Amino acid sequence: MTYDFETLNKKRAGNSAKWDVKANELPMTIADMDFKTAPEIIAALQEKIAMGLFGYEEVPAEYFQAVADWYETERNVRPKEDWMIFATGVVPALSSAVRRLTSLGDNVLVQAPVYNIFYNSIVNSGRHVVSSDLVYDKETHQYAIDFADLEKKLSNPLTNMMILCNPHNPVGKIWSVDELTRIASLCAKYDVKLFSDEIHGDLTLNDTGYNPIFGLDAKYLDNVVVAVSPSKTFNVAAMHAATVIVPNENLRGQVSRGLNSEELAEPNFVAIPGTIAAYTQGHAWLQALKDKLRANRKLVLDFIEKNIPEVKWVEGGATYLLWFDVADITEDANKLSRFVRQDSGLIVTPGSVYGGDGQHFIRMNIASPTEMIQDGLDRLDKSIHNYQKRV
Repeated sequence: MTYDFETLNKKRAGNSAKWDVKANELPMTIADMDFKTAPEIIAALQEKIAMGLFGYEEVPAEYFQAVADWYETERNVRPKEDWMIFATGVVPALSSAVRRLTSLGDNVLVQAPVYNIFYNSIVNSGRHVVSSDLVYDKETHQYAIDFADLEKKLSNPLTNMMILCNPHNPVGKIWSVDELTRIASLCAKYDVKLFSDEIHGDLTLNDTGYNPIFGLDAKYLDNVVVAVSPSKTFNVAAMHAATVIVPNENLRGQVSRGLNSEELAEPNFVAIPGTIAAYTQGHAWLQALKDKLRANRKLVLDFIEKNIPEVKWVEGGATYLLWFDVADITEDANKLSRFVRQDSGLIVTPGSVYGGDGQHFIRMNIASPTEMIQDGLDRLDKSIHNYQKRV
């Protein structure tokens, strides 16, 4: 089947978080694709709606089987179905786990620069953010983990949870099995719960994909909680469906109690059929999507190398979010992003919102039709050169 990744449907602008912008503005920001989801998902939801019955839902065994089958097919590792709990989203599950598995005043460790909502989940729950910042090499434009710093901060008795972004948003890093093993080993050594957000795991543009942490040796999994979802993969964030995977039975009971006591484990009427359709019929669509994202990435990188070489890509194998080093242009990505928006209407995300060294970076969403990508690049080119003339 041929899938359409070139039609931009602007009808969504009325209530879209991404497209709630002025008429002349172009958002390349929120991690939300400008492509229709897989037609197989649309058909499943239309069939559900046609029933006209929208009562209380339970999660059938078929749902968990679909999740397990998906990872066995896509990643060659099968999580056990009895490890799984339905949740209404990865972030709600994360926030619930923070509240259930840590205490007021505890430290929760992240690796900045990192998805900004992690900070909200920690601070809003009365916990403290501690970061073992990723280390950036300005010569290679690559990030790495400072394992000595990570161990020092995990060993603090007040640090009782680590949130891992696997693959990493915003830097696009795919963690190796060795890196994941070292992280999990340290968390086990210091009795730190490890929550792995793997929502971007399907969106890998390399040859080998990513490594689910539940695929590690069983001896590393006793304190691991993993959250996955079709949300990013299939552009169905509003479906509100995620799966929490917890290998250890006792830990799973704690996580489950938290989700249920906070009313986060009951599906809406499209979550189950939509997820099952995605995970049983969405393989071909995902491969076509990846081809499109690779083409978009090449278009963007070729354009920038030719026209704005001062902007340096931080090479990453995952996500449709490109992380650009703009330190040769500015020391303040916030200031640059504001200027770009005012100058050309292009909206990109200033890296400062992700913490760490983010003030030297911008993030750009490239999951859009070719015409929109080219428009965004032309605007960026114009605004960067106007900014340089001004300063």
